[in-house]
Amino acid sequence: YGFFLPSAAVGRGGAMSRIDKQKQSKDSVYFRDGVRRIDFVLSYVDDQTKDGEKKLERRKEFEANLLKVGLQLETEDKSESDDGKTYFLKIHTPWEVLATYADVLKIKVPFKVNDIPSHQEMTVKCFSKPFRLPETVMNPEPDYFTSPFDKNKIDFFLIDNKETFFPPSTRNRIVYYILARCPYYKEEHKDKDKKGIKRLLNNGTYTAAFPLHDCRYWKPSKDSNCESERYNLYKYWARFFRFYKEQPLNLIRKYYGEKIGIYFAWLGFYTEMLTYAAVVGLICFIYGLFTYDENVWSQEICNPEIGGQIVMCPLCDKKCGYWKLNSTCESSWQSNLFDNVGTVFFAIFMGIWVTLFLEFWKRRQARLEYEWDLVDFEEEQQQLQLRPEYETKCTGRRLNRITQEMEPYLPITSQCARFCLSGTTVLFWMALIIASMIGVIAYRLAVYAAFSSIMKENSTKLQVVGSLITPQLATSVTASCINFVIIMVLNFLYERVAIWITDMEIPKTHLEYENKLTMKMFFFQFVNYYSSCFYVAFFKGKFVGYPGKYTYMFGGQSNLRNEECDPGGCLIELTTQLVIVMAGKQVWGNIQEALVPWLWNWWGSRKARNHPESLYSRWEQDHDLQNFSQLGLFYEYLEMVIQFGFITLFVASFPLAPLLALLNNIIEVRVDAWKFTTQFRRPVAAKAHSIGAWEEILNGVAILSVVTNAFIVAFTSDMIPRLVYYYAYHPGDSPTMEGYINNSLSIYEISQFPEHNRPDQSENPVWFNETIITTCRYRDYRYPPGHKREYSHSMQFWHILAAKLAFIIIMEHVVFVVKFFVAWMIPDVPSEVKARIKRERYLIQEYLHNYEVEKLKLQLSQSNGGHVQCDAAQIMAAERHQVLSECL
Repeated sequence: YGFFLPSAAVGRGGAMSRIDKQKQSKDSVYFRDGVRRIDFVLSYVDDQTKDGEKKLERRKEFEANLLKVGLQLETEDKSESDDGKTYFLKIHTPWEVLATYADVLKIKVPFKVNDIPSHQEMTVKCFSKPFRLPETVMNPEPDYFTSPFDKNKIDFFLIDNKETFFPPSTRNRIVYYILARCPYYKEEHKDKDKKGIKRLLNNGTYTAAFPLHDCRYWKPSKDSNCESERYNLYKYWARFFRFYKEQPLNLIRKYYGEKIGIYFAWLGFYTEMLTYAAVVGLICFIYGLFTYDENVWSQEICNPEIGGQIVMCPLCDKKCGYWKLNSTCESSWQSNLFDNVGTVFFAIFMGIWVTLFLEFWKRRQARLEYEWDLVDFEEEQQQLQLRPEYETKCTGRRLNRITQEMEPYLPITSQCARFCLSGTTVLFWMALIIASMIGVIAYRLAVYAAFSSIMKENSTKLQVVGSLITPQLATSVTASCINFVIIMVLNFLYERVAIWITDMEIPKTHLEYENKLTMKMFFFQFVNYYSSCFYVAFFKGKFVGYPGKYTYMFGGQSNLRNEECDPGGCLIELTTQLVIVMAGKQVWGNIQEALVPWLWNWWGSRKARNHPESLYSRWEQDHDLQNFSQLGLFYEYLEMVIQFGFITLFVASFPLAPLLALLNNIIEVRVDAWKFTTQFRRPVAAKAHSIGAWEEILNGVAILSVVTNAFIVAFTSDMIPRLVYYYAYHPGDSPTMEGYINNSLSIYEISQFPEHNRPDQSENPVWFNETIITTCRYRDYRYPPGHKREYSHSMQFWHILAAKLAFIIIMEHVVFVVKFFVAWMIPDVPSEVKARIKRERYLIQEYLHNYEVEKLKLQLSQSNGGHVQCDAAQIMAAERHQVLSECL
């Protein structure tokens, strides 16, 4: 094999290299000879400063060591690049190097065509055909039995062509493994810390390191030896109008590796399961819509003779006047769309749906593990490699008991100090979220009075608007929008803070770094996105006191009383909060994911577009794309897990949440596909047998969702008070809901108002006359004035509280029993997959046994001049192989 040195003799020579380059296709992924494939590309620029000399020395040593390993290099001079200052170092891996490291990494390769009949799902072909993709796209490779590669048993494997035996994704994974471990120190120095492409990228020695896409995404490659898999992915997967088609998971896995493949498999499965939840949620919403006119309590609120005669106590001091109950007519009707009998059913259904989703995903994941040769997969060694930052910042050394080598370590005192600082920072940001939420609550209380004075009932200018938008609704919508803006700002800032404090902790390995960052980011976003929903669901209107003895936000030191719920309940406000935050996050996320990378790439490639005479080679095109960072998938998972929390934790308040999530995910799949295929450099292929720590987080959210939905139905919804009234407190002999509104409102004597609670006379509406109207009503169950226990909770309050607690216990036990029963009934690994795994293991042993026996016979025949003569030990060894094979 000829080695192309990265020196001035290669690619620096002007005319000849330019002529050779012009002969190449714009999509060429080969060296100038057109034979050796480019497996990886490194880019760098000349630096004329003193630090540039160090970078040049590092590159020289690094590339020399790459040559010693056996890699072949070829350099493109900066004069050939579109910007005129970037060098490109192309790397090719010959067969011997591929075979050696495939053996080291235990990469599974085919040794026999799979002879087990494939599992045929029971689907009606005529109905599924519109959703299918061509078989060549869905299954780009035949199905084989595979075994870890062994360099000493080349003839055991199905090798037709050594150049194409290892696919490009495997080749770039092997090259990256070498690059991550190759040193850049001189032999006489033996400074073992100086190694790995990651450190060279961090210190600016190289500007980028990436494998190449195989062609342009909008047209197939002109080179017949090139696969054009990127074009197929774009044509059949990354276009929005293919949203109804299945995903070519095998092609995604082949092109991008198992780690990205498993993400899209999970996202597609999650979207598919959302279809069932969305349909049931839509049915519950339609049920609420059809029973719109049968809502007796809303009719009473809107009735001028009932709701128009009930005077409600002021919702704030001084700046709020008295108001009539029928002013909340619209919000009462809207609340019934979501607060009905279907709410209870849907909350129970979602508790079971979550279990089915997680259990069926385990089965789907087990099938993918087998199909993608991930059974018995262990974390790759590069995930356990020390991070360059850890090696640089940890000056201490100690003996590793496993490797028996000296390695850097962080003293326990430094670890404790960094952990305390990190924990303090996280707590500070949690407090900042709570402070912002309190600020929004104060905004609600202060602005409500302003809306109340503007939207007075006798205002002629706002008469039409006032009939549609109540002060409660206007305050709720504006506060939700402000809360969403605060959430996005804090989220933007905390992402950088979380990375900073994780870097400060100096995690030892990349796996440890990702796990620590995952916990910080999820915990913060959990509080950031859900805190306002938790407040509205479980705190608003629960600790308000009663007229004459109100509870204040800051313990009476301010005039801001704790918020009360609308007579129609707090559920409609929780629904509003959920819709604005969830929908706003989804719309903003999709715009950001699609627009930002496109703008960066458009700006980065502007020079190449302005110079049509430039060839703009494949490595230059990919260099101008966005880099897919190590944490790229982390943010994709985090976005979907936060969405999963919205549709499970608070779904009892908004049955249409799964439908919104479904519509978003249909777009999300194609946006992510488009982004990976067209806007990002090709990521280094990596293996992953599951979605990792996210699976445990989903399990935790699923369990918490049962509790939150039970409490929402019990304490936020009016379902339980209505049922108690219907069965225990209804007037007459037959159950009825008539009179429920009057029963649910307590009475207060206006003359007993303390001076500081009385509204200003100018704030009272024109119809109010204190000499005629002597009482006002408020939402609670308390004894009326004049009773010996006036203004204390009535017996009905305790009956309702007992019914709420009983409902929570019953619902939780029912859902959890069903969840555990379903989880027990559905095995994590399908029986068919278990059989195929056993079959493959058996065949591997059998074929290896036959291979060893034939090899032994061949050796004996050669050593005895063609006559096979076996001694007793050799015969016993062969028989032992046979017995072992039969046992297996």
